Amino acid sequence: MSVKKVVLISGGAGFLGSHICDQLIAGGYRVVCLDNFLTGKKANIAHLLKNKDFAFIKQDVSVPFKVAGKVHYVMHCASPASPVDYYKYPVETMLVGSAGTYNMLELARARKAVFLLTSTSEVYGDPKVHPQTEDYWGNVNPIGPRSVYDEAKRYAEALTFAYRRTFKVDTRVVRIFNTYGPRMNINDGRVVPNFIYQALKGLPITIYGDGKQTRSFCYVSDEAAGILKLLFSTEPGPVNIGNPREFNMIEFAKIVLELTGGKSRLVYEPLPEDDPKQRKPNIALARAKLGWEPKVELREGLAKTIAWFRDNIGKD
Repeated sequence: MSVKKVVLISGGAGFLGSHICDQLIAGGYRVVCLDNFLTGKKANIAHLLKNKDFAFIKQDVSVPFKVAGKVHYVMHCASPASPVDYYKYPVETMLVGSAGTYNMLELARARKAVFLLTSTSEVYGDPKVHPQTEDYWGNVNPIGPRSVYDEAKRYAEALTFAYRRTFKVDTRVVRIFNTYGPRMNINDGRVVPNFIYQALKGLPITIYGDGKQTRSFCYVSDEAAGILKLLFSTEPGPVNIGNPREFNMIEFAKIVLELTGGKSRLVYEPLPEDDPKQRKPNIALARAKLGWEPKVELREGLAKTIAWFRDNIGKD
């Protein structure tokens, strides 16, 4: 009888982390989930708590910790990921990207485990290259309000590659683009929950700037599948995992209104400082090295997300 491989994942009770846990369990792995519930939620993993292949440890990975038993893979997914959260927790965001990455890398090094860092398209900042390729170094304001997230992830990438070069840790880096789906925090401030909530409640839909800025939305099942393809590959990355189909904010608001049946009007507010004007991944590397590309079309994914929001608004 073969022994199941063990994956330790930080931030496993978060929106994306919990979906990664689901796919790992379904794939026959044992999962050890670390989370301190700063932005993650116990509700996201409640359905897994009685599963014999799932273990939960309440833990802030920014402080030193120990985990008993064999670990084959280490995934560092912990971090506030929305502007609302990292503006609220700027120091915690910097620490989980720095000390948290160090602690997780040290664990991977000690256990001779594969290490994966979930980085972000935010390392490209407000890009001057479009679409964004992995060899683009980015255009980031290092002292602006968004820098606590952008620079924490850029530092985490640098530290990951330092461990790869210096200690020969077997590492992977994924850059995530605008993931959406069920279990998103309703009040997390990103465009998908904002627009859906406003449309369902009949509130005006808030467009920042002129509405011509773009995003490329990747449904969470596609995102999680791409990340796991990278984890189980030999590709170190960084690799963009996202959906290259691009929408401006006015187009996106109209799709949300169509799918919700909402009648909200659009209102315009100033664009926040350092908010990217364009965001679109070039996924040629993911296609070539991982055989991955997204499968879920925007309207299909949004319909599932809207249904989840209908059922969960008011439960926070």
